[in-house]
Amino acid sequence: MNTLIGLLIIAVGSLGQSSSYVPIKKVKEWSWESFWLTQGIFAWLVFPIAGAFLALPSGVNICEILSTDGTWKAILFGVLWGIGGLTFGLSMRFLGVALGQSLALGTCSAFGTLIPALLKGENLFAGEGLVLLIGVSIAIAGIAIIGYAGGLRSKNMPEEERKAAIKDFALKKGLIIALLAGVMSACFALGLDAGKPIKDFLLSKGVDALFAGLPVVALVTFGGFLTNASYCIQQNIKNHTGREYFSVKSNVLLNNILFCALAGGLWYSQFFGLEMGKSFLIENPVLLAFSWSILMSLNVTFSNVWGILLKEWKGTGKATITVLIIGLLVLIFSIIYPQL
Repeated sequence: MNTLIGLLIIAVGSLGQSSSYVPIKKVKEWSWESFWLTQGIFAWLVFPIAGAFLALPSGVNICEILSTDGTWKAILFGVLWGIGGLTFGLSMRFLGVALGQSLALGTCSAFGTLIPALLKGENLFAGEGLVLLIGVSIAIAGIAIIGYAGGLRSKNMPEEERKAAIKDFALKKGLIIALLAGVMSACFALGLDAGKPIKDFLLSKGVDALFAGLPVVALVTFGGFLTNASYCIQQNIKNHTGREYFSVKSNVLLNNILFCALAGGLWYSQFFGLEMGKSFLIENPVLLAFSWSILMSLNVTFSNVWGILLKEWKGTGKATITVLIIGLLVLIFSIIYPQL
């Protein structure tokens, strides 16, 4: 029963993340860097810090947590993860959404799950390690099938639309950047693993296991904020878009801040749910180790379900939709497999 509850909590968080791009359409008169920085303040600072305070026991101050082993490693991995977030967008620029996203998320799922296991000395070719390796392989296969469905959708597009969609197509450059994005994005999982001493310290102080991992999430997202804020501010200066924060009308400013806050909150929900869900998987070490891959698989699944509901796959033909559904089923099976 605990396993089912844990998976449901992770799924709810993933659904929130998959919905986080919806508020973007409501932001007005701002360039990408202005929106990205503002929503990042909520996604990587405000909500994670608020979540971290849920795990702050009486008699323990922030300085004690920051002085615990693993703090600076968690922040450093967050900085590297921030690079992954930026290069993720470039991978889709050079390869298109289908191929770029599939390669990046597939790599992120694999590295974020397998590297922590290897660092712990896990044998990936026997016992629980082999189950973990097979589960990750199934997840990557599902993501690859969905990527293939995206390729079929692209082929059905008129030539002019296809060129407009991937006007900067560059296979070699795109492959390198997509792999880099996947590896760097996986650093979030490594940051969570590096911050385990903080989680153990809080558990020893009587903090509920539901919330003990949230301060580690805040440290990793803070590192990611440093990377993204540096880039966005540089773009604000380069493109002379810094004035956008103050030049819009008050009602537009309020509108943008509210929808940026909503987008940031929905994005943060994936890691809030991940840490809370993991507390129910402690008795199942394989699923606990596989939790990162579960989150990535659910993110891809829910994103494509949103795409179907919003008719983004309309007119692509039955064959393409069939391939897409097969990919989604494979991803769902990858989540069930370790439990079997």
